Amino acid sequence: MEKYNFNAGPCVLPRQAVESAIDAIRNFDNTGIGLLEISHRTPGWERVMQETRELWKELLNIPEGYHVLFLGGGASTQFFTLPANLMKKKAAYLQTGVWAKKAIKEAKFYGEVDVIASSEDKNYSYIPKDYTIPADADYFHITTNNTIYGTELHEDIDSPVPLVADMSSDILSRPIDISKYGVIYGGAQKNVGPAGVAFVIVREDLLGQTGRPIQSMVDYRTHISDSEKNQSMFNTPPVFSVFVMHETLKWVKEQGGLEAMHKFNKEKAAILYDEIDRNKLFVGTAATEDRSIMNVCFVMSDKYKDKEGEFLQFATERGMVGIKGHRSVGGFRASIYNACPKEAVEALVKCMQDFESQI
Repeated sequence: MEKYNFNAGPCVLPRQAVESAIDAIRNFDNTGIGLLEISHRTPGWERVMQETRELWKELLNIPEGYHVLFLGGGASTQFFTLPANLMKKKAAYLQTGVWAKKAIKEAKFYGEVDVIASSEDKNYSYIPKDYTIPADADYFHITTNNTIYGTELHEDIDSPVPLVADMSSDILSRPIDISKYGVIYGGAQKNVGPAGVAFVIVREDLLGQTGRPIQSMVDYRTHISDSEKNQSMFNTPPVFSVFVMHETLKWVKEQGGLEAMHKFNKEKAAILYDEIDRNKLFVGTAATEDRSIMNVCFVMSDKYKDKEGEFLQFATERGMVGIKGHRSVGGFRASIYNACPKEAVEALVKCMQDFESQI
């Protein structure tokens, strides 16, 4: 039976990226040594690091003055690394979910945190709209996509202070205007690779302004060298994760880049949301205007709440993997990141229709 992977992360990857990684584990760059065993100072590896960085710059049209870093620790490490580098006295945060709340907690170690708006009152089912970004904040932090609750910021916002974004789960799913952001960061394990590496896109002129010393590994400047000659390799990088990222970015480019990915992602999401809205058994949990095209969250309608476990078993028996919703929301969640094929979404829709027909 074919399996359809809707896991929220780690999640589905492009098949060609997986196959390339398998080949490289056996023999990297015709060295006769596997990817997991090579020295990170191998010339072939330095080339991969540089190519990966250039792919980021090309796909996102990153302007001069920004650096792309590949760091360990995932997005959660960036929750404290970011304020360590940028916060002088105060930062503003938009609280739209658990991950934003965790970022707020870590930022409080470095100064005042102004939570200017929150959707916690309705279990993060919407994105706050009416708020004012304080002009005296050192930066404004947003989480652009909320994997647990299925909400998403669909456009780049204007901010009077440097805009910082956790884009762990929607990076490379649509074109963005990098010039509107001071820092973009995220874990790779959604759209750009497996777990084990975080990406950071940082505008260099924001750094070194806090007036306090920063530990070497935490300081973004440590990982930026003259002409980037050290390839973000102050310490040994997670070579496997970066290699799969490299292959995944190549795949995104081959698909036509971010305009093509955005069109494809909207099409997949529309297929699934249309079925949720049509099917008497299901109800979407996110505000319609804020629905994520990456993580589709839904529950059984009130009349059929007792059928939730039955549907989950029904779907699992038909090859649907990872559709159980997060424990804080319940119900179901289908994560349909870049590499999720349209056929998987159509299979889930057919599953929902078949279950409805027997109720």
